[in-house]
Amino acid sequence: MSKSLARVRRALEDVSCLIMETGPATTAQMAADELGVEVDQIAKSIIFRGEDSGEAILFITAGGNQVDTAKATALAGEPLGKADAALIRAQTGFAIGGVSPVGHLFAIRAFLDPRLHGFSLVWAAAGTPRHVFSISPADLERVSGATTADFTA
Repeated sequence: MSKSLARVRRALEDVSCLIMETGPATTAQMAADELGVEVDQIAKSIIFRGEDSGEAILFITAGGNQVDTAKATALAGEPLGKADAALIRAQTGFAIGGVSPVGHLFAIRAFLDPRLHGFSLVWAAAGTPRHVFSISPADLERVSGATTADFTA
């Protein structure tokens, strides 16, 4: 088992969830099709770089939604820029394509798309490009430390 997947498992120990291996999915729609769920049930982990703090900031977004950078900037309280692979790896411990909303190496500021609360279960990356987990949105909010807020276009 990869170190990344093991960290996600540990982060989810006290939560009712299912971790499973899937085929490769490079888009939220592909993941939804693979799992047989609605695209908005895919919880995408979108990472930005805080331009003032230099820290990674996580936006957990419903699969069909996109982050509105003006709204996200207002929530973050600082200008946001593109997070490169090195920043994402250094602060979360995950490689692009498998960034999980939980199990990061360091605490991370996180925001949750309210659209995810419209489902009893959502699915998110489990630390690798081939592993996902299902979780209730309330549990996802709690274990990720996210604040539910409107940041989508």
